Amino acid sequence: MSEQQGITFFEAMGGEEGIRRIVEAFYPKVQAHPLLGPLFPEDITPVMEKQRQFLTQFFGGPPLYSNQYGHPMMRARHLPFEITPARAAAWLGCMEKALEETGMAKELRQAVLQRLEGPAYHFVNS
Repeated sequence: MSEQQGITFFEAMGGEEGIRRIVEAFYPKVQAHPLLGPLFPEDITPVMEKQRQFLTQFFGGPPLYSNQYGHPMMRARHLPFEITPARAAAWLGCMEKALEETGMAKELRQAVLQRLEGPAYHFVNS
């Protein structure tokens, strides 16, 4: 899946509705995960909204995150949290389950996870 085929990841993922479904499937898994849950506030709604905006932008949709918060600077924004390799892997595992749960085709799931793997491990700071 690529823009060379005439379609962005964002479009292939179902656009705004697809990203919303992914985020809604993802965060219950994150909250329930023993390594990840403690990093997040009890009211996860604002986190979900930021993630929706970021993923929309990251995958080729409108720059919702930057329009509201400026440059993403995601590594800097994650520095206050202890991000270990195990937590990065857990995050990707939760995302993989969410993508599967939303019915995303295997080939697209793999491409999306591959695209997220670099940033997930780039945030490791412990």
